[in-house]
Amino acid sequence: MFLQINQLAKHYQKGQTLITALDDVSLNVDQGEFIALTGPSGSGKTTLLNIIGGLDVQDSGSVLIGGQPQIRGNDRESSAWRAQNVGFVFQFSNLLPFLTAAQNVELPLLLTSLSTKERASRVSAALELVGLAERAGHKPAELSGGQEQRVAIARAFVSAPKLMLCDEPTGDLDRKSAQSILELLNTLKSEFNKTIIMVTHDMEAAAATDRQVVLDKGKLRLAGQPLPDGTFKAAGVR
Repeated sequence: MFLQINQLAKHYQKGQTLITALDDVSLNVDQGEFIALTGPSGSGKTTLLNIIGGLDVQDSGSVLIGGQPQIRGNDRESSAWRAQNVGFVFQFSNLLPFLTAAQNVELPLLLTSLSTKERASRVSAALELVGLAERAGHKPAELSGGQEQRVAIARAFVSAPKLMLCDEPTGDLDRKSAQSILELLNTLKSEFNKTIIMVTHDMEAAAATDRQVVLDKGKLRLAGQPLPDGTFKAAGVR
């Protein structure tokens, strides 16, 4: 089992009210599996994604990636761990507007010991993979929304992470661009054996994955394949 999430709990204090974001969440994900994490707004999906990726800390429970816990430490240690193990893709590309596509993709590699030549080679290969080699010198303002998201995926992929976490990666795109992004993610899964967890409200996007998991009020409720009416049939959560 590649990813093991065991009895995660997370709470936030809002004034005098204690809000439960995650309540005893456990989930196992295989290497090379593409999971859709769905559910109502405020159900804890992004919180779970951030804890898996080491951007947030749970109150209790554990997360093991490849049998190893996330590294907790100073900012540089945790950032280096994320750069090597986790690639993040968000709804908005979050590209730095004053950098070219190639420079944006290179950012995670600046935390590694790779030489300038090695970094350039990886950046070139990543942009080639997402079909944007000819746009390496373009800045985000010169790219379409779909192209920006492809650059963001190249940035997430360039350091060869074991796990990719995608938070609404198609949420700001038209259907054609969204479909191309989903095809690209499935290519990363099938050709590079990447494990991908994608938060989405889009049932068409969810249907493009191997398995769907539903969070509701901080609890895992259902998992399985979507029915034709967009609802989910019950299935065991591994």
